[in-house]
Amino acid sequence: MFGWNKNNSYSTVSVNGKTIRVSGSNISVINDKIIVDGKVLDESMDCKNITVIVEGNCNKLDAAGHVEIRGNCGSVDCSGSCTIHGDVSGNVDASGSVTCGNVGGDIDASGSVRCRR
Repeated sequence: MFGWNKNNSYSTVSVNGKTIRVSGSNISVINDKIIVDGKVLDESMDCKNITVIVEGNCNKLDAAGHVEIRGNCGSVDCSGSCTIHGDVSGNVDASGSVTCGNVGGDIDASGSVRCRR
């Protein structure tokens, strides 16, 4: 869904079980809208109790809910827990716990923090 791949390939993003495929690098899931690189997608989502899963890399992810990124990310801001299977080059801001690889910036979390590397 949110491709941050240098060869301009696609990644996928799932919100509450509904999967969307797009290219882009900045993703927001806020106020019942999915926004990729400033463009609102035409997808209708039930954005209550949000869980966002990104299959691939992304530059920036803002989400009103829990987040899982199965790749690397530039920065993450979410109102739930955050699991990043790769590295974060910037900051992580989460209202829950954070599990991730290396972080190049700061981590602000109201729950536990566990960096795997």
